[in-house]
Amino acid sequence: MNLKSVIKKNKAVIKFLLIFFGTYIVLALLYQAYIKYVTWENYFPDYVTHKVAEQSYHVIDFLGYETYINKNSKLPQMQLWVKEKPMVRIIEGCNSISVIILFLSFIIAFHKGFKKTLLFILFGSILIYVLNIARIALLTLGLYYYPEYRDLLHDIIFPLVIYGVVFLLWLYWIRNYKKMPAT
Repeated sequence: MNLKSVIKKNKAVIKFLLIFFGTYIVLALLYQAYIKYVTWENYFPDYVTHKVAEQSYHVIDFLGYETYINKNSKLPQMQLWVKEKPMVRIIEGCNSISVIILFLSFIIAFHKGFKKTLLFILFGSILIYVLNIARIALLTLGLYYYPEYRDLLHDIIFPLVIYGVVFLLWLYWIRNYKKMPAT
């Protein structure tokens, strides 16, 4: 079996991989340029991370906890406090954008019609973003009550949930991929 026949036989897989990695690289580079070159006077460390910190604060506040956020003057992060205790640091990596980029790179690689793909990307991205806000709020409260489980909560449980949802969205898209007519 020569290279040409292997490529021809696996054309769909190669196309998927090229679109997936191409989309991921382009979006990741654009996002890194945003982080590096775009500055927001009223939003620290960047607009999205700042909004995620504020929205997480509002969820915890809604649940009846005395909480507040402040920016760290020495590091690019927001700190979320419960009562008088600093509980979590919200950095750029906590804002769900990198997870959304991974999600939509896969969906674009398996695109099926502009409208359906765009609507699913929009739905999935909003779901991931909202789940991330809930993740940060629950992590903050989990650390408030169970600080000894910091590593388990931060490094295992909550990433498993957010990436598990992304995986389930991918499975849903693939299962319905062949059933959808192109639009």
